[in-house]
Amino acid sequence: MGVNTYNLQAIKKELQHLSGSQLADLCLRLSKYKKENKELLSYLLFEANNHDGYIEGIKQEMDTLFNELPSHYYYAAKSMRKILKLITKHTKFMASKPAEIDLLLYYCQQYVNHVDKRTGYKPLRQLLHKQLEKVAKLIGALHEDLQYDHQAGFEKVVQEADEKLSWINKQDYL
Repeated sequence: MGVNTYNLQAIKKELQHLSGSQLADLCLRLSKYKKENKELLSYLLFEANNHDGYIEGIKQEMDTLFNELPSHYYYAAKSMRKILKLITKHTKFMASKPAEIDLLLYYCQQYVNHVDKRTGYKPLRQLLHKQLEKVAKLIGALHEDLQYDHQAGFEKVVQEADEKLSWINKQDYL
């Protein structure tokens, strides 16, 4: 016999019966046990009302990581995956598709500017391919007005990648 794990609906009903101080205690206890819980709680309390500032902070952190990118292709790919994990974590906190698109486009742009253009290392190349495909899919799922806003930025990044990287064909993405 194991420990019972309740579904989200049952937890939500139970939380509605608790007082404010009990909820605060539960939140603090949750934040003690997992770093990601603490980061999410910090975002919700201090950053949720300032999306643009939060995105700029993430971009600055990405700039730092891109500037420290190793020259060896294997380690560069590992660092690029680390940056993608950072983006994934923060976009999960924000729960905003436009913000995710902005961060991924920025990632792709920085990739084009910082990664060795002559690399033949397929995993490193695939990182850009997969992110461009992901951005195209995310843009397609947005409302028409938002699609138009983000499509121009996407086309700019693809055009720049096509010009600087011989192994990118813009026709694959546009």
